[in-house]
Amino acid sequence: MSERRFTQTALALLMAAAASTAQAQSFNRIASFPVAQNLAAQDAAQETSAEIIAASADGQTLVYSDSPRGGLGFVDIRDADKPRAAGFVDMGGEPTSVATIADMVLAGVNTSPSYTAPSGFLTAVSLQDHAEKARCDLGGQPDSVAVSKDGRFAAVAIENERDEDLGDGAPGQLPAGYLTILPLKDGVPQCDAQRRVELTGLADIAGEDPEPEFVDFNDRNEIVVTLQENNHLVIVAAESGEILHHFSAGAVDLEGIDTARDGQLDFSGSQSAALREPDAVKWLDDARFVIANEGDYQGGARGFTIFHKDGRVLFESGADFEQRIVAAGHYPEKRSGKKGAEPEGVAVGVIGDQRYIFVLSERASVIGVYRDTGAAPEFVQLLPSGIAPESAVLIPSRGLLASANEKDLAEDGGARSHVMLFRLGDAAPAYPQLVSEPAASGLPLGWGALSGLAADPAKAGLLYAVNDSFYSQQPSIFTIDASAVPARITSAMPVMRDGKAAEKLDLEGIVADGEGGFWLASEGRTDKDIPHAIYHTNAQGEIDQTLNFPPELLQHEKRFGAEGITLIGDTLWIAIQRAWKDDPENTVKLVSYDLKTQQWGAVRYPTQAATSGWVGLSEISLGADGVYIIERDNQIGEKAAIKRLYHVAMDELKPAALGSDLPLVNKQLVRDFIPDLKALNGFVVDKIEGFTLDAAGNGFAVTDNDGVDDSSGETYFFATGKL
Repeated sequence: MSERRFTQTALALLMAAAASTAQAQSFNRIASFPVAQNLAAQDAAQETSAEIIAASADGQTLVYSDSPRGGLGFVDIRDADKPRAAGFVDMGGEPTSVATIADMVLAGVNTSPSYTAPSGFLTAVSLQDHAEKARCDLGGQPDSVAVSKDGRFAAVAIENERDEDLGDGAPGQLPAGYLTILPLKDGVPQCDAQRRVELTGLADIAGEDPEPEFVDFNDRNEIVVTLQENNHLVIVAAESGEILHHFSAGAVDLEGIDTARDGQLDFSGSQSAALREPDAVKWLDDARFVIANEGDYQGGARGFTIFHKDGRVLFESGADFEQRIVAAGHYPEKRSGKKGAEPEGVAVGVIGDQRYIFVLSERASVIGVYRDTGAAPEFVQLLPSGIAPESAVLIPSRGLLASANEKDLAEDGGARSHVMLFRLGDAAPAYPQLVSEPAASGLPLGWGALSGLAADPAKAGLLYAVNDSFYSQQPSIFTIDASAVPARITSAMPVMRDGKAAEKLDLEGIVADGEGGFWLASEGRTDKDIPHAIYHTNAQGEIDQTLNFPPELLQHEKRFGAEGITLIGDTLWIAIQRAWKDDPENTVKLVSYDLKTQQWGAVRYPTQAATSGWVGLSEISLGADGVYIIERDNQIGEKAAIKRLYHVAMDELKPAALGSDLPLVNKQLVRDFIPDLKALNGFVVDKIEGFTLDAAGNGFAVTDNDGVDDSSGETYFFATGKL
């Protein structure tokens, strides 16, 4: 079946939705717990991951599966604003899922030696003392685990997953998966009474090799099972093991989407008959359930769907969910292709008289929040959720939502895997802080990796930003209405050369020339044939002047070049990010170029000494009595120490000729940005890269979200007030 639903850029409704949500209750993040805190000190640098998460019946403890570490982690959330490590239990295999019942944790553990010899077990572990109370051999590789509402049954999806490196990863690789149902007694599975439900021969796609992915119970003890690669759904009676219904998950036609990984955000594409290939599934009531349409093999429906258990499609999100992700700057272009933002997880829960649906996009690192109306769900908000949210659980009694975010970048010095907590309250959504309006074409306006910020010389609240080389085929100048809440990107103007998108740019700074055009700073990479240069564009974004760095500067080149630019009278000032070969330790250059005399010069700027990584500059912006400079380290999370705004007085900016002894300027600390970067209760991001003062003297800052690549995708955009 093919379902078609495309709302012409639901982004146009985003601002209205945010405004209405401000009058209703919404979720905001209150805490982030790096799960490495559950490791012994000597193991803290090792990879860990929070994947599937569950909450104890009293809502005081969270438990998550940790595949890399081979165990279960526990988090004490008695004080939800200050979660604490509560222990780790080695499972002797790879835990794939967890569920809770009474004072017990049930976990599926994969012990397969190979794809062709799958094995695993279901374990019951006490929440109190973490002792194992039972272990049931499942005869195959478990994936999802669920417990019935009345505590009588556990269901385990035995996936027996395929080898994706074999035969282009096509399904149809035996042994086949199946469903296992186990009776429970006081939360403990009765191993000898488990029932195996065969699911072969049901799906039209690789029916001989079902791969059950996710299971969930309704109040009637009916189990819904997703067969992801088979694009099929099955309803099973837990009591008897009888298959009550089964049907294809179907397909959807999509418009207004990006279909290629090509260094640009282009939402003029479409896709016909995209298979849903659902991952997670949750019942909404005894008749309806919602699926997250991840796509795994050939699918890519990009959204979520509500089904009746008899197979009828009751609601299809189409491109709507993804377009809201685009508007918030979270579209994962580098990982997209035909799968787009790839919704993977879904959670459902009731607080008071309101049922909520949470849709998790692993690639975009956000959670979409919806109210279940019984018909079309009502969009509430997008929540930022670390890197790669895999699962979430609602704790209705406390008005809390907890998410497990699986990606751990410890090996590369990046952000760790986190459990994040959100609370429902009366405050307006704190995130996103910056969203885009639809483009003039009506299509979504994509953005990300904002690397420089500038103000309009005449109009307060009107700002401009550029993106960096992450979008190598789409260098752009964005117009921002900073007076709106959240701030709005109202347009994007491509930077052109000879009528085509300019190549060989890495834009890191922007300043308005006061005549409708812009000066842009491009950070060079000689090893990648990207020149260190300053470019001028006219009001249409066409490059009409190029200022290449002079030989006196380039002979000392290192990789990290121009990171900001400002204009003082007839002189351009450029901040060089890090020390080059001729710079004394803990200094960098502020380079000048006199537009009238065409003379280059420079001064030296003193940077703080780095305790870890490096320290450099990210921005230079004109103030009334000097310039403001962002100085930052490249550290993230708990290691972040230097994210600061400094002031250099105007009379310090007396450039000397390049190659001569350069004067060292004095600086004055104006603002520590770390409290601003902690304000949303996530981890501290490393790249605060833009700052400017608008025409009324109000300061604004922005972070670079790295195009959502190995990043949370969060863009912080905030006002500092007058300085």
